[in-house]
Amino acid sequence: MPIHYTLEPDLTPDEFVDILRRSTLAQRRPVDDTAAMAGMLKHADLILTARLADGTLVGIARAVTDYHYCTYLSELAVDQAHQRKGIGKELIRRTHEAAGLSTNLILLSAPAATRYYPHVGMSPHDSSWVIWGEHCKQNR
Repeated sequence: MPIHYTLEPDLTPDEFVDILRRSTLAQRRPVDDTAAMAGMLKHADLILTARLADGTLVGIARAVTDYHYCTYLSELAVDQAHQRKGIGKELIRRTHEAAGLSTNLILLSAPAATRYYPHVGMSPHDSSWVIWGEHCKQNR
C-alpha cells in the first residue's frame, strides 16, 4: 500500500497522541497533558506525516530547526504495525531535506531504538548533554 508523505503543520493533538501511542513513544511523552501536546505541535518548525491512501496516520516526524545549521528531530514515530517498511527512514530523509541538507540533524534516541539509527545512516555522538525538563524526568 503506498504511503503519502506531507508537511502537515495543522496536525491535531489527538492524532499526534494517537500515533505516539501506536508507536510506543507515548511512554516518554506527556500525552496526558493536552496543553503540552498542543504546544509541541504549535511551536514545531516541521511536522511531516506518513499516511496510507485512506488517510490513516502511520508515522510522524516533528522537528525544530533554524534552517541553516541545526535541525532537532524531536519525534520520529511509526505505528508498530507499519514498522520495518522504510517509513521512518523516509520521514528522516524528508525532514532533513525540508530543513535543509546543510543542517546537522540531531535526535535523542529512545532506548529501544538505539540500534535503528545507525541502520539509516546516523552516527552516534558522545558529547551530548541534557538538562531534563519536568515532563521528562520520569520518562527518560
